[in-house]
Amino acid sequence: MSAKGLLVRLFPFLSWFPVNNLTMRDDLIAGITGALVLVPKAMAYAQLSGLPVYFGLYTAFVPAFLGALWGSSRQLATGPVAVVSLMTAAAVTPLAVPMTEEYIGLALLLTLLVGVIQFLLGVLRLGTIVNFVSHPVILGFMNAAAIIIGLSQFDMLLGIPKGRSGSFLKDIWEMFTYLPQTHLPTLLMSLLALVLMLAFKKIPKLAKPSVLIVVAITAIISQVAGYANKGEAMPDQIMTRAAHDLVSGYIANDEMINDMMVKSTTLSMQMRAASKENDARTVAHLTHEINLLELDMRGIKKQANGQMAQINRLALHRARTVGTAKSALYAAGEVPAGVETDGYLWRVKKIDKGKVYLSSGGDVVGTIPAGLPAFRMPEISWDGVMSLISAALVIALVAFMESISMAKAMATKSKQRIDPNQELIGQGVANIGGAFFQSYPACGSFTGSAINLQAGAKTGFAMVFNGIFVAATLLVLTPYLYYLPKAVLAVIILFAVVSLITPAAIKHTWQASHMDGVVVGITFVVTLLAAPHLDKGIIVGAGLALFLFLFHTMRPRVAILGRFADGSLRDVVVNNLPTSDVVTVIRFDGRLYFANVAYFEEAVLEAINKRPNVPNLLIVGNGINAIDSSGEEVIHHVVERLQEHKIRVVFSGLKKQVLDVMRATGLLDKIGADNLYPTSESALEAIYARCNQIPDNDPLRPSGRGDVYHNGDEH
Repeated sequence: MSAKGLLVRLFPFLSWFPVNNLTMRDDLIAGITGALVLVPKAMAYAQLSGLPVYFGLYTAFVPAFLGALWGSSRQLATGPVAVVSLMTAAAVTPLAVPMTEEYIGLALLLTLLVGVIQFLLGVLRLGTIVNFVSHPVILGFMNAAAIIIGLSQFDMLLGIPKGRSGSFLKDIWEMFTYLPQTHLPTLLMSLLALVLMLAFKKIPKLAKPSVLIVVAITAIISQVAGYANKGEAMPDQIMTRAAHDLVSGYIANDEMINDMMVKSTTLSMQMRAASKENDARTVAHLTHEINLLELDMRGIKKQANGQMAQINRLALHRARTVGTAKSALYAAGEVPAGVETDGYLWRVKKIDKGKVYLSSGGDVVGTIPAGLPAFRMPEISWDGVMSLISAALVIALVAFMESISMAKAMATKSKQRIDPNQELIGQGVANIGGAFFQSYPACGSFTGSAINLQAGAKTGFAMVFNGIFVAATLLVLTPYLYYLPKAVLAVIILFAVVSLITPAAIKHTWQASHMDGVVVGITFVVTLLAAPHLDKGIIVGAGLALFLFLFHTMRPRVAILGRFADGSLRDVVVNNLPTSDVVTVIRFDGRLYFANVAYFEEAVLEAINKRPNVPNLLIVGNGINAIDSSGEEVIHHVVERLQEHKIRVVFSGLKKQVLDVMRATGLLDKIGADNLYPTSESALEAIYARCNQIPDNDPLRPSGRGDVYHNGDEH
């Protein structure tokens, strides 16, 4: 490789140069157009991932640059997407409470792991590994994920609580029990955003910036109408005894859980140290302590979840105060006579570090830190890596499949060559870099990439300009997003995931192959039932697809052939054809290897047993693409056994790779060169030429008119 080629290999973006003014203008327009759509969606996706909304903007910044610079596609837009955001929440939520520092730290570690996995796969040129996750698996997973995403936004759309039990379906069921507590202003804001989105989508000139326009309108309405109304309190401000005890009990349990988690981490570190020193007794003792601690923690978590479910149903009134005095809080219906309230009905939004956060209005984005994401080293720990590695592997593969499928689709239109391994490297670099600048896992975006292509992007500079616009938003525009309702972001997410629900594609898959249809269905059901552990859906689906593939190859199609009316050889059962008293013709469709050799032997012997007086057997080998040592041994055994019973075994249409194995093992000598023929018709002519007496009505008898027969066209 030349020095220039090596340089381009290390820095793929050098292939963009030289860039003329026209190309730069097209990329600038595409970058700004894409950013107008990306900014509000990035915040919405961060909400979906369980992170503060500004992490969506961070993910749309650094990974966008790096993915464009080191990927192979010039139009692929790297950033936050709905499915990966949901998978991030699914991976981290069981380990930490969303929005907390611990949760953020684990999300950054997950991003780093995803990036490292993708980068290593690309460097090792293992891009084809994604082929193990078949299209039906992805189809079932995407449809289930879309439904999960949609249902997960109902609490934001209606302004009601949502449980956190570790089971998605249980949490959704519990959430619907809160329907009587629907916050009317939040519901109205959701409906307003929905109507505006639908209306602007129908106006061609406003269709692309429709999301940004809706964000601006609803943020202004939210600020003017006083949509958000938040407050804070300490437990001792709650005067109603039952409510006070409930909140205090939850805080005490939460503190105990945090202390136990710290102790568990310490014990795990001690156990690893003892394991390195081969101190089996200490390892056993520490393992016992950790198991007991986890059992205790599980019980306390269950108790805390039950307390939070009751807290979510609390409705509080706050007394009016004069000056700086703290306001007393009373449960609805238990306000003492003579106490004047502020007129609002307050609900507990969350409890964190002993403080109670209240809300009587709708949720808004709130304060977004101004400025670019600061460098932050992901906290790497053995426990964290072990807890996240399986989810990271699944996210890495799913994210890459989404990226490469979009890149290939665009490449067909832009006539560009896509290198899957370079794209893996690009996505890996994007996530590794993003992990150090507070990004959660990113991948190629269908929406952003489509906008790039439609807007005329020619090089990756489009995503560079896109990132610059996001940076400008972080530096200048964040104060204007404070009053943006989270319900609007939920509506944006719903619009984004509608395209992921594809019943027509599922129906088409079923029509093409019932086996693939079963894979889609089972993947879909397992993903729904296992949520939030979405990786289980992918693992079960991929395992099932592999099992069904192996099962299919274990029992390939075997057909006894007869002469059809047009002279071709076809399946006697399917076409109701007569068989010959001179030769039995059998065709085996599939690779002959250890998993199906027994089936092959059984099929051959069964065909012979049905007509034991037929002196010849013709094995049509056009469909045998490969053979291993087990296959060779079985053929050797079958030929030897049939020859002992005075049955001549003839082969036709064997491929070079099969003949090479037979030649190397000496099997060809056993079969005999005069029993090998290039086509089934030439083999039949030789078989009948050796016969002394041939019945006049024999159905396989050659007519001598070679043009009548379709050699190798056995159906």
